[in-house]
Amino acid sequence: MSPAEHPLAAAIKPLVTAIGAQFVTPDEAGPEDVVLDWEGEPAVAVRLPGLGTALDRLLGDAERQYGPLADLDREAKQRVVRTLEQRGAFTIRHGVETVAAALGVSRFTVYNYLNRESRG
Repeated sequence: MSPAEHPLAAAIKPLVTAIGAQFVTPDEAGPEDVVLDWEGEPAVAVRLPGLGTALDRLLGDAERQYGPLADLDREAKQRVVRTLEQRGAFTIRHGVETVAAALGVSRFTVYNYLNRESRG
């Protein structure tokens, strides 16, 4: 049985997909992978994504939720910035610049949205 066919994998697949991880067999698991047991035996391993793709995944999630980011009105862009801030997008190097480009606004506008949220 492949790791993705195991009942445990089926149960956690939405979570694994949402975080951009992938299934591997327990035999293929490296020290950085998370091996999950089922009834006392290794059943499936999860390979977590690197941080290099984290911001792209967050922006992709936002676009799936809100639609094309550059086409949103100001209020929707503020909601996107608030959501991305809650998910840690601005702790990533060049996060503000990357988000600003995706939204079609200046980085100063993103900072204004962030400051508005912290005051509000």
